[in-house]
Amino acid sequence: MAGKSEQPEAAAQRAAERVARESYGRLLAFLAARTRDVAGAEDALAEAFASALKLWPAEGVPANPPAWLLTVARRRQIDAARRRQTRTGGEDHLKLIADEMEEAAATPNEIPDRRLALMFACAHPAIERSARSPLILQTVLGFTAADIASAFLIPPAAMSQRLVRAKARIKEAGIPFRVPDADEIAERLDTVLEAIYATYSKGWGEIGEGSAQSLAEEAIWLAQLVAALLPAEPEAKAMLALMLYAEARRPARRGAGGAYIPLEEQDTGAWDAAHIARAEDLLRQATGIGASGRYQIEAAIQSAHVARRLAGADTWPAILALYDHLFALTASPVVALNRAVALAEIDGPAAGLAALEPLGEDKRLLDYQPYWAARGHLAARAGRREDARSSLTLALGLAADPAVRAYLRTELEKLETRRP
Repeated sequence: MAGKSEQPEAAAQRAAERVARESYGRLLAFLAARTRDVAGAEDALAEAFASALKLWPAEGVPANPPAWLLTVARRRQIDAARRRQTRTGGEDHLKLIADEMEEAAATPNEIPDRRLALMFACAHPAIERSARSPLILQTVLGFTAADIASAFLIPPAAMSQRLVRAKARIKEAGIPFRVPDADEIAERLDTVLEAIYATYSKGWGEIGEGSAQSLAEEAIWLAQLVAALLPAEPEAKAMLALMLYAEARRPARRGAGGAYIPLEEQDTGAWDAAHIARAEDLLRQATGIGASGRYQIEAAIQSAHVARRLAGADTWPAILALYDHLFALTASPVVALNRAVALAEIDGPAAGLAALEPLGEDKRLLDYQPYWAARGHLAARAGRREDARSSLTLALGLAADPAVRAYLRTELEKLETRRP
C-alpha cells in the first residue's frame, strides 16, 4: 500500500523535473519580459513548482504541465504586483500583464520564446561584467548559484550576492528585453556566446547523465537561434560549428558497458557525418565573413582533428599553430595545456612535458583533472614512471565520471606492467 501511495508523488516529481529541465528558461523569460523583474518572476515560478508538487499527486499531472505552471506563476506575479502598486498608478499596467499572460496560458504552444531577449538583457553593459554570464546561466538555463560558482572558481556566497545585485539592476535600470540593434551587439554578443558554450560544455562533460545530453541539445538550439538571427556575426556561426564537431563524436565516446574511449581510439565510423558536414560549412561561412575570433580558431582546430582522423592528414603542425594563435588571443592556461599536447605529437613527449612545466605553478590548474591526465600520459610515454604514476593518480582522484575513472585505473595498471 505504501508503494502505491508513493507512485503519484513520484510521477509528479518526475513531471516537474522534466518541465524544469525543458521549459524553465522559456517560462521565466516570458514572465520577466513585461515586468523586467527577474527575481519576482523566479519567485512566482518557484511558487508554481511548489504548488505542482503539492497538487499534482492528488489531481494528476496536467496534460500540458508548462501551461499549468505559467497560469499559476502569472497569478502569483499579479498578486505580488497588486500588493506593490497603488490602485490609481498600477491598475492599467496590471491588467495589461494579466491579459497577455492569460492569452499565453490559453495557447501554450504559441508562447513566444523570449530566452534570447533575456540573455541579451543579462548581457547589458549596465550590469557588472563579472555577473553577466553567470546571470544568463541561472535565469535562462536554470543553473544553481553553487554550480555557477564552481565553474567560475569563486565562493558560492559571493556568486549569490553578485546574482542578486544583477537582477536588481535589470529592474532598476529598466533594461529592455530585446535583441539589441546592430551597434549594440558587439559589446553583448561575447557574453551570450560564452554562456551558451558553457552550457554545452557542461552537457558534454557530463555525458553519463540523462539530463546532461538534453542540456547540450538546449545549448545547440540556442546557438542555432543566435546564428540565424545574427547571420553576419562570424563568431556565432563558428561557435555552433564547434559544438557540432564535438556532438558528432558523441556516439563514439562510449564503448561496451559505457566505457570511456579517448579521441585517438574512437571508431570514426560512429561519428555523425551530417554534423561534421554542417560544421565544416558553418566554419567556411564564418571564415569568409571576418577576422578570426576565439570560436573560429577552436572550430578550425576541431576541423583539423577531423581531417587527421578521417583522411590521415598530418595536421599536427597546423593544430599547434592554431593553438599558438588562440593562446595569443586568450592567454588561457587550458589553451597552453592543449598546445603542449599538440607539441608532444610533433617533437615528442619530452618537449610536451617541458611545455607543461610552467603550468604546474598556475593555481587554477591544481584541481583541473585534464592537466594531470595529460601530464601522466606524456610522462608514461617519456618513460618517467614515477611522474606518470603520481600524475595519473591525481587525475583519477579528480575525475567525477565513473567511466573516466575506470579508464585511468586501466592506464595505471598498464603502467605497473610496463617494463622500465
